[in-house]
Amino acid sequence: MKKSVLYFCVLALLGASAAATLQFCVKPPNYPKEPVIGFLSLSKNVMRQTPLGQDTLIVTFSFTDGDGDIGFVDAGEGIFVRDGRDTFSKPPLSIPYIEQQGAGNGISGEISIVLPTTCCTYTDPVTGIKRACADVPITVDSLSYKIRIKDRAGNFSNEITTPMITLICKQ
Repeated sequence: MKKSVLYFCVLALLGASAAATLQFCVKPPNYPKEPVIGFLSLSKNVMRQTPLGQDTLIVTFSFTDGDGDIGFVDAGEGIFVRDGRDTFSKPPLSIPYIEQQGAGNGISGEISIVLPTTCCTYTDPVTGIKRACADVPITVDSLSYKIRIKDRAGNFSNEITTPMITLICKQ
């Protein structure tokens, strides 16, 4: 099936007495229909293991989506964050509903999310038993987060990984 491309053309008159005209066309962005995200920044790279919510960091990433169907009216599951040390996922976060605009619906932007601290983890090398939070015998742990988003059509983005974050277990 052949896709037609819509061009937006603008005709502008230059100069009050000049009869010269300038015509130019702007091609709308050609993003894929699946969201695409890219890591931009972390607010910090060291966190303390504290009771939930007492230490946080901000992750910022870029996004593009070819059909512009990002966000949910009813606080849907739009952002998925997973601890890179295991398969544990944090509860999904919402992306506010973004109204589709005009004929070319491709959109791009930045999203910043606030993530609360997490527990240090430790696997005993002899017994293989996993420990977490106050039961770990280590003073420092490290982790990264894996993030992806989903649009209203159910398309998932690629997955990005944050740089390593140092987690202070004990003071």
